[in-house]
Amino acid sequence: MVAAVKLHRHTGRRRAARFLAEGPNLVEAALRRGLVSEVFVTENAAERFADLLAGAQTQLVTERAAKALSDTVTPVGLVAVCTVPDADLEQVLADGPTLVAVPVGVSEPGNAGTIIRVADAMGADAVVLAGPSVDPYNGKCLRASAGSIFSIPVIAEPDTDAALTGLRDAGLQVLATVLDGSVSLDDVDLARPTAWLFGPEAHGLPPDVVELATARVRIPMAGNAESLNIGSAAAICLYQSARASRRR
Repeated sequence: MVAAVKLHRHTGRRRAARFLAEGPNLVEAALRRGLVSEVFVTENAAERFADLLAGAQTQLVTERAAKALSDTVTPVGLVAVCTVPDADLEQVLADGPTLVAVPVGVSEPGNAGTIIRVADAMGADAVVLAGPSVDPYNGKCLRASAGSIFSIPVIAEPDTDAALTGLRDAGLQVLATVLDGSVSLDDVDLARPTAWLFGPEAHGLPPDVVELATARVRIPMAGNAESLNIGSAAAICLYQSARASRRR
């Protein structure tokens, strides 16, 4: 129990190579992947989620203990200790990916989780969190991913240059999303294997990262909005790539 509480902190997760998944959706997804080592559950939650927990190793805890394990306002009393999935960029690239989402320097866990969820929905092969980014196993990121973090490889790569070099060497075009892009999303060739770069809404992609891209792409906007948040931009671009893939 004490060791599990330490997993709320990034340093605790990194040292133990474990993280906490809270709530029935995340716990069920983790159980399907075989990543759960133990489940802490209150008596009420054990009754409520009896079918989900059938066969799982569970430990009954008090409501007070469940609150200590939770990082939500209203805990449901169900928290699993999970092993961090094996996710290796070299292996992803060796498998011949055709669509990869690359959020660069994303520090907001909700945005990172949203991109993971969108990438999974659009059939992407991986998400690469490049540069100084949020820990994908942060509780808020996990919830925003709605379980998709268990369905798609999510790789944290602090060295953005190395990540982009690897993607290009694997035969992917690297497209940077920027407001003043020289190519419209309507005109870019998405039939090719593609890695999409997305930057934080406040600052966008760093200029040195944009320089490494194959092309600078803008999303046409007929309305008056000055920009899109990173989740919306990712949804639009990844959908267009998925659509192009369906037409091949």
